[in-house]
Amino acid sequence: MCVLVLAAECDTYGYELANKISEKFLIAEGTIYPLLRRMTQEGYFETYLTESPEGPPRKYYRLTARGHVYMSEMVKEWRLFSRGVDSIIAEGLKE
Repeated sequence: MCVLVLAAECDTYGYELANKISEKFLIAEGTIYPLLRRMTQEGYFETYLTESPEGPPRKYYRLTARGHVYMSEMVKEWRLFSRGVDSIIAEGLKE
């Protein structure tokens, strides 16, 4: 879900996504690429190559219309799940 939300802001490449996510919590860079590949195959992303000022061309990921819909569904599910967890924690800490 984090990958979808970050890519909704603007087109991005794998290393950039990994860096943005790792600013918030620990994630292995190698986790991002298989996820991006799978989500591209499922139609949530489209890709294009852009020349890089340093090194080889970068593969950019752009969220598709289907990706935007999926992201919205995932965010709704997360918020519901998060509220449930918060409620359980609050009830548990009362005791």
